[in-house]
Amino acid sequence: MSVSALSPSRALGGVSGVLPVVLLLGLVLVLLKAAQLYLRRQWLLKALHHFPSPPSHWFYGHKREFQEEGELPHLLKRVEKYPRACVRWLWGTRAFVLVYDPDYMKMVLGRSDPKSPITHRFVKPWIGTGLLLLEGQTWFQHRRMLTPAFHYDILKPYVGIMADSSSARTHTWRSLDMSPRMTLDTIMKCAFSHQGSVQTDQSYIQAIRDLSHLIFSRLRNALHQNDLIYRLTPEGRWNHEACQLAHQHTDAVIKERKAHLQKEGELEKVRSRRHLDFLDILLFARVSVGRRGLSLSCLTRTSVPRWTRSLASPGSSISRASLQMVTLSYLNSRESVVVQDHLDQMPYTTMCIKEAMRLYPPVPVIGRELSKPITFPDGRSLPAGILLSLSIYGLHHNPKVWPNPEVFDPTRFAPGSTRHSHAFLPFSGGSRNCIGKQFAMNELKVAVALTLLRFELSPDPARVPVPMPVVVLRSTNGIHLQLRKLSDSGGDKD
Repeated sequence: MSVSALSPSRALGGVSGVLPVVLLLGLVLVLLKAAQLYLRRQWLLKALHHFPSPPSHWFYGHKREFQEEGELPHLLKRVEKYPRACVRWLWGTRAFVLVYDPDYMKMVLGRSDPKSPITHRFVKPWIGTGLLLLEGQTWFQHRRMLTPAFHYDILKPYVGIMADSSSARTHTWRSLDMSPRMTLDTIMKCAFSHQGSVQTDQSYIQAIRDLSHLIFSRLRNALHQNDLIYRLTPEGRWNHEACQLAHQHTDAVIKERKAHLQKEGELEKVRSRRHLDFLDILLFARVSVGRRGLSLSCLTRTSVPRWTRSLASPGSSISRASLQMVTLSYLNSRESVVVQDHLDQMPYTTMCIKEAMRLYPPVPVIGRELSKPITFPDGRSLPAGILLSLSIYGLHHNPKVWPNPEVFDPTRFAPGSTRHSHAFLPFSGGSRNCIGKQFAMNELKVAVALTLLRFELSPDPARVPVPMPVVVLRSTNGIHLQLRKLSDSGGDKD
């Protein structure tokens, strides 16, 4: 009998016969998923039972506690209460071990465990598969290829560029915080030889800020773990648009530079230069025969200058001394030419910057997933597959590591002072430490020095900064300072 000969009643009966089967299969799938989640939670409870933590809800974990008290205040309470490490439950089947002890840090960073795949899945659409996200032999090859770009001698010419960007920022600094623009401007000029200024590109800067918050927020939301659900939310749509805006900006710079290199004779002329910038190295790696090359997606940022300036105020014990050190040993006039030798003669300013990074580490946390079991010095152990959250912020504020950790005391970093090798990790540690740490330190010294040379700073008591961990450490309410321009001699006019 043909299909067309079937009566409507028989066709309806066939559909009604299939519906119970579909419902039954759906129920079976739900039960299987529930069983999987239950077994996952039981495995986590068993694996983490050596590490104490406050009671958690079976469904939403410790979410309420952190929401009520805030991320960092609640973290500091845990650091004080639980020695070395504790467990944080994000929800019923997602937990990680918070680590804030230097011995634990040393052991973990001395291994080759991969970074947290969950975090990287959310970051990848923004920054691509570059040096930050790569693992294994591919990461090693790329790291080795990029290392020459950060050699001490190659970084020397960049000091003048950093000074120009910092000067441009201080001349336009009013109520806006110009540090992100100055940092981006410096990187674009040093890494890409980009001569235009990005310090007024508000849409790009705002997109970068929003991406940091969106990624952090997504990590804390169980429903947003699913890519399809997240793309349908307003946050997911804006995340996609902000990524596109960031890519357009970077791609335009790379396209311009590649077109310049492809001009007849330009390629060999650039090769013959004594110093190649970062983009030169990336592009030459790609055009070299038989080489896979490096990813062109890379972004570096730091928020340290803002926190340092908020501490270097007349109400602080370092203000006048730091300004004198900058004036006497760094620059004697506004017209002085900034060179690497000046940066090497700023020991006290360097101490202040390091202490600011201890109190406000640029990257407050890094993640690892254990690829094999680990046993810590105190005998506690964890199996493979457990997520670790290495809290740099918690480590730097641990009273067992740093006496009176909330006090700003640059003498902690005085020449000859001793501390645990992994007590201070603003640039992480081990083989995957920050490749650009010397570049960042140079930029910090230039920015802080030129700011203190031109301005007297005082904090706004009505708007105290409230730090919040996103991709980098930021202040939820900004960093507000009162400025008084100093005389042309560079001295304080109190």
